[in-house]
Amino acid sequence: MAKRDAPLRWDRKMQQRLARGEAAALGELYDRFASLVHGLAHRVLDDERAADRITRDVFAHVWEHPDAYDPRQGPLRTWIATLTHRFAVQRLRATETAALVRGGPGTAEELETKVRHASVAARADYIVQSMPAPLRAALELAYFQRRDYRQTAADLGVTEDEARRRLRLGLQLLSTARDAGTAPHPPGAPPEYGGAA
Repeated sequence: MAKRDAPLRWDRKMQQRLARGEAAALGELYDRFASLVHGLAHRVLDDERAADRITRDVFAHVWEHPDAYDPRQGPLRTWIATLTHRFAVQRLRATETAALVRGGPGTAEELETKVRHASVAARADYIVQSMPAPLRAALELAYFQRRDYRQTAADLGVTEDEARRRLRLGLQLLSTARDAGTAPHPPGAPPEYGGAA
C-alpha cells in the first residue's frame, strides 16, 4: 500500500509547492510531464508549433491555478493530461472552424470526425504510456515487431499463458480509447476526463 501512496503523496506535495509559488516546483513538474503534454498535444494537433504553444499554455495554467487540481480525483499526471487534451481540442476546433469560415474544404461534421479521431489516437497513446511496463512490452513486440504470443513469450522470458494474458489486458486497455468518444480517459481517471471537450 505504501508504494501506491508514494505517487499521490508526491502529487499533493507538488500541488502545495505550486500553491506557495515555488518556481522550482514548476520546473520539476515541467521536467516530469513536458514530454507527455507535448506528445498528447502533437497527437491531437499534428503541428509542432501548436503543440509547443499548448505545452506552454498547460504549464501556465497549472502555475496560475494549482488549486484546481484535486488529488482525491486522481493522479496529477491524469489532471495534466486532461488539461492538455482540453486545450488541444479547443485549439483544433478553433483553427478548423476558422478555416471553414474562410471557405476552406470540409464540413462541420468532418471537423467533429477529425476531432474524434485525434482524441482517440491521443487517448491510445496516453493509455500505452500509462500501462504497466510488462503489458506495454508485450504489445510493442506484438504490434511493432509482429510477434505472435509464442514469440512474445520467448522474447520476454515468460510462459505462453502469461504472454497471452499480457496481450489480452493490454488490448482491453487500448480498446477503451474508442469507448470514451472524444476524450483520452485512462483507467482510474476522474469522471470529467471522459467527457467531450
